[in-house]
Parts: sequence; structure tokens; C-alpha cells
Amino acid sequence: MEENKNPFHDEDKENENIVDEIENNEETKEEAQEETLVQQEEPAEDFEKKYEDLNNKYLRLAADFDNFRKRMASERQDLLKYAAADVLAKLISVLDTFDRAKESLKDIDNCTTVKESYEVAYKQLLDTLKKAGMEEIEALGKEFNPNEHEAITQVPTDEFEEDHVAVVAQKGYKLLDKVLRPALVGVAKKKENE
Repeated sequence: MEENKNPFHDEDKENENIVDEIENNEETKEEAQEETLVQQEEPAEDFEKKYEDLNNKYLRLAADFDNFRKRMASERQDLLKYAAADVLAKLISVLDTFDRAKESLKDIDNCTTVKESYEVAYKQLLDTLKKAGMEEIEALGKEFNPNEHEAITQVPTDEFEEDHVAVVAQKGYKLLDKVLRPALVGVAKKKENE
């Protein structure tokens, strides 16, 4: 009976098996390629997310550093600009002494050399302080400015407009635009009719 066996029939089955295997291999290949693509997309998404996070951190760090640099430059300029402030504030009391001495020498006529010496010393000290950037705050007759004047009293008067400085009890000084000591002043108010 084996002799009646068709030799091509086995070959057909083998060919079918080979075709099935090839088709299975192709399907397996396609599935493997899809899995590979999915795996590649996931890390790409992770990579993009990590890149964005790192980029945002870098941008924040760069902005923080830029702000720090600007702040340090500003503080350095202020430090240089007002470096002499403490020294000048201490010298103000010397000016007060000169002012008191000037007042006490006002009525003495026979001491012209004392007056001249005082004037020379006073002028020299003022010039030195002006060169350092210090200046007297103008107050008398000026409108009251709480940033430069400190009101200690109200003065009823018709001589000055209301809310203007009528009396200067103590001079004020500033270094460039920084007040070292405000002027102690009496502020004018309208006289009440009696």
C-alpha cells in the first residue's frame, strides 16, 4: 500500500508547514517590531519629559543667578556710594560745636582774630564735607518735607506760609540723596486772631 502513496502529497504538506511557519514568522516579526516601536516611544517620551524638567531647572537657575548678580551689583554700588556715611554722621557733631561757638562769639567785637580763625576753620570743614558729598538740608522757608525735616513744634506766624518751615532748631544734613540727619524744625501755622 505504500507503493500507492503519493510522493507529492508529503511535499505539499511540508510546503504548507513551511508557508505557515513563514507567515507565523512574519506575524511574529511584525509584533516584535510593534513592541520595539512602543518600547522606543516610551523612552523617547521619558527622555523628552526629563529634558523639559532639566531645561526648566536650568532656566530657573539661570534667572536666579542673574537676579543675584544684579542684586550684588546694586548693593556694591550703594556700598561705594555711601561708604563715608558713618564718618560724616560723626562729624556732624563737630559742625554743631562750631555753630554754638559762632553764636557765642557773635556779640564780641574786640576778638576779630578769634572770629576770623573760627570762620576759616568752619569754612574749611564745610568745604571738606561738601567734597565728600555731604550737604546741608535747606529748611528755613521751605515747604515741610517729612523725608528731610523732623517737626518738633508748630509756630503761629504770618511771616511764613502754613506748612512751611518757620524755625530751624538744628540743621539737617544729607549725603548725596541719603538723609544723614533730618533738620529739626518748627512748622508754621496760621496765627489765630485774638
